Amino acid sequence: MNNSEIFPHIDHTLLKATATSEQIAALCEEALLYQTASVCIPASYVAFAHEKFPKLNICTVIGFPFGYSTTAVKCFEARDAIQNGADEIDMVINLGWVKDGRFHDIQSEISDVKAACGEKILKVIIETCYLTEQEKTELCKCVTNGGADFIKTSTGFGTGGANIDDIRLFKQHIGENVKIKAAGGVKTKADLEMFLKEGCERIGTSSAVKQLKEQDDVD
Repeated sequence: MNNSEIFPHIDHTLLKATATSEQIAALCEEALLYQTASVCIPASYVAFAHEKFPKLNICTVIGFPFGYSTTAVKCFEARDAIQNGADEIDMVINLGWVKDGRFHDIQSEISDVKAACGEKILKVIIETCYLTEQEKTELCKCVTNGGADFIKTSTGFGTGGANIDDIRLFKQHIGENVKIKAAGGVKTKADLEMFLKEGCERIGTSSAVKQLKEQDDVD
C-alpha cells in the first residue's frame, strides 16, 4: 500500500501523561501535513488544538484509561470535549462490569454517551487484553446495540494491544454499521497494512507518521 492510502486511516495519537502543548502542536502539524484521519489527544488540550488548528479533525478520550468513571461523568466529559472542539470521542468501557456480567449496563452506558455525542463519532474501547472470547463477543453486541460508531481494541495502556484474531472476531459479531479501530502495538508499515487489509477503518498509533516518513526518505 502507498503511504497516501494509509495516512487517511490513522488517528495520530499522543496520550502520554507528560505530553506538553509543544508536543501536541507538533503532532497536529504532522497530522495536517500528512492528512491523517485525526489527532487523538488528551481532553485538556482539545480547546488549544481546536483554536490553533481549526481545520483539524480532533479526537479525545474519556473514562481513560481505566473506564471506571461513572456514566454521568463520562457523559459530561463527552459533552465538554465536544464543546471545546472535539469531533470524535473514544470512551473506555467499565471492565469491572464486564467481569460482573453486567452487559445490559454497559450497553446502556454506551447509549447514554452516544446521546451525549450527538452526531459526533463515538468509538468504544473494550481493552481486549483483559477479556475472554465470550466477553469480547458480548461486547460486540453491546457496542452495536448501544449505537456506537466504532469498536476499538485497546487503550495502549493495558497489558496488550491489537491483534488480528480480535479483528476477525469483531467482524463476525458487530453490526453492519459498526467500524473497527485497532490500537496498541501497531508500529510498522507491515502492521498497518495487515490491519487495514483485515478490515480496520482506523488505526490509533503514535509512531505511524514517523515510520512511514522514514520509509519515504529511504525510498
